[in-house]
Amino acid sequence: MRSEKRGRATSAVEVTNVSPHGFWLLMGGEERFVSFESFPWFKVASIGALTNVSLQGAGHLYWPELDIDLDIDSIDHPERYPLVSRVAEPAAPYASRGGRRGKATTRT
Repeated sequence: MRSEKRGRATSAVEVTNVSPHGFWLLMGGEERFVSFESFPWFKVASIGALTNVSLQGAGHLYWPELDIDLDIDSIDHPERYPLVSRVAEPAAPYASRGGRRGKATTRT
């Protein structure tokens, strides 16, 4: 009788910790830190969206809920990738109800 290998990794990539400064990815037994300073669009992501990551081929990560894909080399060497996407600020809500458009009606 031949035994099968016991267990296997449930994910090729896993978010192991999140802090106010960034998060850690575990891939192939190696942990990498992804800073919010270098990758600001992750800072506004929910924990669920942040942890939903998959390895798409050799050296390529994808977050489907965020529609973000990164080459692992950009995490290891962010200085090689000087263009940083800016996070769009959400539109400010109306300061008061009077900010709505349209003709006001009054009762007499």
